Amino acid sequence: MTHEIAFSDARAQLTDITNDVAFRGDRVVITRNGKQHVAIVPIDDLEMIEALEDKMDLEDAKKALADSKKHGTVSWKDVKRNLGL
Repeated sequence: MTHEIAFSDARAQLTDITNDVAFRGDRVVITRNGKQHVAIVPIDDLEMIEALEDKMDLEDAKKALADSKKHGTVSWKDVKRNLGL
């Protein structure tokens, strides 16, 4: 379950909020000035997000490696010279 709470209220209820997140799996969005600001999520959710990011990074790295093998690379010295550094 996801719900929103104002930052000022969250400060006073931090213990309850973290318990609900940790033990019930709730997701809490904290708002500031009526706009979503941050979220508190269960550690399992965070680990899943990080695993997805790692997978996306690996896919990007594989594409970059394949591209460099296909098109070659440029030395750092040449890059600096081309940029006038």
